[in-house]
Amino acid sequence: MSTAAYVIGVDIGTQSTKAVLVSTTGAIVAQHSHAYQVETPKPLWAQQWPDVWLDAVEICIKGVLAPAGIARSAIKSICVSSLYGGSGIPVDTAGKALYPCLIWMDRRATAEVEWVQRTVDLERLYDITGNSVDSYYGYTKMLWLREHEPAVWAATNKFLPPNSYVNARLTGEVAVDHSSAGNIGGVYDVKARTWSDEALAMLGIPRRMMPDRLVESSGVVGPLLPAWAERLGLEAGTPVVAGGVDAAVATLAAGAAQPGNHVAMIGTSMCWGTIRPGVDARHGLISMPHVFNGAQDLYVFGGAIAAGASVTWFRETFCQAEIAAAKVQGVDPHSLLEHDAAPLPPGSDGLLFLPYLMGERSPVWDAKASGAFVGLGLHHGRANLYRAVLEGVTYALRHNIEAGIRGVGALDERLVVVGGAAHSDLWMQIIADVTGRPVYTLQEEVEASLGAALLAAYGAGLITADAVRQGWVTPVLRTTPNPQAQAAYDALFAQYVALYPALKPAMHALRGAPTTLT
Repeated sequence: MSTAAYVIGVDIGTQSTKAVLVSTTGAIVAQHSHAYQVETPKPLWAQQWPDVWLDAVEICIKGVLAPAGIARSAIKSICVSSLYGGSGIPVDTAGKALYPCLIWMDRRATAEVEWVQRTVDLERLYDITGNSVDSYYGYTKMLWLREHEPAVWAATNKFLPPNSYVNARLTGEVAVDHSSAGNIGGVYDVKARTWSDEALAMLGIPRRMMPDRLVESSGVVGPLLPAWAERLGLEAGTPVVAGGVDAAVATLAAGAAQPGNHVAMIGTSMCWGTIRPGVDARHGLISMPHVFNGAQDLYVFGGAIAAGASVTWFRETFCQAEIAAAKVQGVDPHSLLEHDAAPLPPGSDGLLFLPYLMGERSPVWDAKASGAFVGLGLHHGRANLYRAVLEGVTYALRHNIEAGIRGVGALDERLVVVGGAAHSDLWMQIIADVTGRPVYTLQEEVEASLGAALLAAYGAGLITADAVRQGWVTPVLRTTPNPQAQAAYDALFAQYVALYPALKPAMHALRGAPTTLT
């Protein structure tokens, strides 16, 4: 057995949990994932009982240890990052979950958003928290529980983000990392880096429901309890590092550790984030302390709900011929679609797509927004529509980047892109042309679990801060903007930005249209 030092990074995702066993040089030794489904019992609801996550963490840690043949004494620390947990888990004084966690994609708190907008001094809330008002934010979901589940509210001792809940079970210690605290929104003072008594009072949320101990994402929550050590196959006392919100942790893994760095993660959704010393909430982005050097730096980000999801929707709904042909040829159907879409000009022969298939987050912030193809003609075929979908998601990316520049200032010239979209040469070229930036990608598959491992190594004192800044992966240049295409996309992007306010009344009216005959 090896005597080298290793760490385990775990990321609790929306639909699966993944763990990686990594050496302190960043070499991945083993990885394991476990899938589950989000509970969606009603329209706009999205929730999860936390023991589903706890079980998945146990399965994944055991899954990376089993094939590795590494002595438990060589595992020097573990770190768990997690999806943005919205409300967090309401727990009683014994730490028992009282209600499912209302996660980031839950949109039930619309009435509570309206209450905040009517009742609270919004300008003061923006200044304190660096965030705005939307049902995305955890504090509005807490207010929903107060209004609709009074028995749960009365019994709630604390609200715990997903990673904090798991850490509390593993160590017996309750602590919340600053990134998770800040991402809740209206209850955290982003300048003082603590809970805001003033904001909590404005909202009517008792201060006692916020855990007293706030820690850096690289801080050690506590030692692994003996019972859990035995269950997991680790040594009792192994340091458990706090972790943080997975978007920021994945961004760190992709090399964003210093102000000006920025990364776009494009999978089912799109999340673009940058590292800044400050933020203006009025530009529609989300902010929280970064998971590295969080006492000084913020992670400021925006996102599109249906990025890769728009591409998947189009493929599954309209591209049965390509799917069948790809199966015969043994290739990815996207390769056939891209072969036909690549020769088309910017703008897909006069076609724009709004990717608001599930409403939209930043900087639009409209749960009633809807998707649209605009400019359709008889001359358009599947290739035009497919390219328009890729372009539409990229316009959404640029929309967030421009909001970021207005809200936080200059960015590095290079844009790092990670996630499933990075497999597409066509999409990477469109991103370079639409944003006007050289696009860098990673040869390795980088996910939040690797960032959690990086935090585990740093938090346990196994690597230095400089090693974190250098990272375990190296972005490489993928493509640069084509000047002619960039000029064409500048004009098209202006049309894209103008479409949403023009179509908003119709979007909202259609959302309220009857779905059945009476």
